[in-house]
Amino acid sequence: MRRSLHVAVLVGSARPGSLNRSLARALTRLADAELSFTFCRIDDLPLFDQDRLAGGFPLPVARFFDEVQAADGLLIVTPEHNRSITALLKNALDWLSRPAGANAWTGKPVAIAGASAGRLGTVAAQQHLRAILGYLDMPTMGQPEAYLYLTPDLISPEGEIADETTQVFLEGYMRKFHRWVRQHVDGTAPADA
Repeated sequence: MRRSLHVAVLVGSARPGSLNRSLARALTRLADAELSFTFCRIDDLPLFDQDRLAGGFPLPVARFFDEVQAADGLLIVTPEHNRSITALLKNALDWLSRPAGANAWTGKPVAIAGASAGRLGTVAAQQHLRAILGYLDMPTMGQPEAYLYLTPDLISPEGEIADETTQVFLEGYMRKFHRWVRQHVDGTAPADA
């Protein structure tokens, strides 16, 4: 029997009731039992400052580093702020890209998704994020892309999906993500993916 896979989840919004936190919960609920998830807290990370690395990572960053190191893959769910990713998410990515030559992100398979109350559903933010992840040497799942336009009550705060078409799409997204992580961890994919 294959070992289970552990995924670190980064939500680019600090709001407890954010659309993207609801989407992240929905995605984790739809995943195969072979995947387990840790929602990483990133809203307590200090603003990145290269000079603060002289004494090692600040405690919240050290905790975050350990969570990422323990993960087989990452799921990033982010809103769009001013046609880009949030400052919160960029700060988290910056912290673990240092010190130079010790990028904690290298080789971690990742998938990205996002939800918005606007019709473009985080398209620009995800394109910017893909450029950053490429630089960080993170294999990023290309398809399917998940840019969701969330209407009221489409996904509950607990992650329950009201629309069957959306649920079927997100189930397929998580099957593909499962396969993506498995391929990068041990070179195989789940039989049903």
